[in-house]
Amino acid sequence: MRRRLIQSTLAVVLVVIAVFGISLVIVETRTISNSAQERVESEALRLAGIVDSRLLEDERISADILRDQVADSRYARIEIPGQRPIEIGDRPSGDVIRFEADGEEGETVLVEESRSSVTREVGRTLLIIAAVALLAVIAAVLLAVRQANRLASPLTDLAETAERLGSGDPRPRHRRYGVPELDRVADVLDGSAERIARMLTAERRLAADASHQLRTPLTALSMRLEEITVTDDPETVKEEATIALAQVERLTDVVERLLTNSRDPRTGSAVSFDLDEVIKQQLAEWRPAYRSAGRAIVSSGKRHLQAVGTPGAVAQVLAALIENSLMHGGGTVALRTRVTGNQAVIEVTDEGTGVPAELGARIFERAISGRNSTGIGLAVARDLAEADGGRLEMLQAKPPVFGLFLSRTPIRKKSAAKDDHSDRTVR
Repeated sequence: MRRRLIQSTLAVVLVVIAVFGISLVIVETRTISNSAQERVESEALRLAGIVDSRLLEDERISADILRDQVADSRYARIEIPGQRPIEIGDRPSGDVIRFEADGEEGETVLVEESRSSVTREVGRTLLIIAAVALLAVIAAVLLAVRQANRLASPLTDLAETAERLGSGDPRPRHRRYGVPELDRVADVLDGSAERIARMLTAERRLAADASHQLRTPLTALSMRLEEITVTDDPETVKEEATIALAQVERLTDVVERLLTNSRDPRTGSAVSFDLDEVIKQQLAEWRPAYRSAGRAIVSSGKRHLQAVGTPGAVAQVLAALIENSLMHGGGTVALRTRVTGNQAVIEVTDEGTGVPAELGARIFERAISGRNSTGIGLAVARDLAEADGGRLEMLQAKPPVFGLFLSRTPIRKKSAAKDDHSDRTVR
């Protein structure tokens, strides 16, 4: 592209120089020739006037007297009736410029000049024109190179940006070039890069959340299946299989909830449900793990509480809190239920050392962990709670107390209210 731009610009400049340069050479050549002819004519007429004035005053006329009136490069011959011709200078040979003037006293004045002087002057003019043309060509080439670089470099840079996007590097470059069309392409590529980055971030977050949230249900399911393989009692097999199927259903609900939350974290399918059932299910699922660790998990507080939310999401939030207590806490883990205002609260506490002071409120941020864990569980738990219109908070650091707040009555969404109002208006 650079070569084509330079060649096209150079071709245009050469055409312009050829058209105007040839015309200028022709005009200048004629002008110089005409000027030389006019100088010879002027000198011949001037000499004739001098001779006339001297003849009228009966003064002597000689070559010495008129020599200063004739240029060194010219030849003059004055013929006066009754006298010998007077010659001044050397007569040129070859092609000459000449003019003959007649005086009022009958004399004749001839002035000649070699055309070689005109040729030399034309040559000097042509040299100047050629030098100017060469400078114009050099300036055109430099300008073409600069313009080619200005256009080609951004295109190369944009091609590299597109290649980086295709290779999985979605970082926008935010580079502009001062050319509106190229800047528009750069804006589109940067916008695409940002969208791709958000998509990749969402996919990575979904993968991390899924691996974290599915790890515990899969472990529990694996334990149930192992118990089935080592027993010969049909009743035990049936019981364990029933529990395993229930865990598979919860596992499916976890996957669906993660997918829904990755598309739009605000989307929820909140219903009114019994908190006791969710807590009972979590106790049954986690007791084997706590028993293996030599610890206990218990529940207390107000019973038969109705809360509004997604049972599967609430179960995942409680599972994250219970797992967090198993990994980082100590002693007995207690799930307490209570009521505050229009909210049902589930508190999860243990007898461990609590949350380190340096973590504080950052405990819910992703990749923040007091030990060598992923730091994902509590962040996902808070997202799930907020998606159902609830909230997850750390109520106390030492000993640690986490509270899940859920509404006890359905919350009418503003958007739904607006839709209902507009629907009534249309009707």
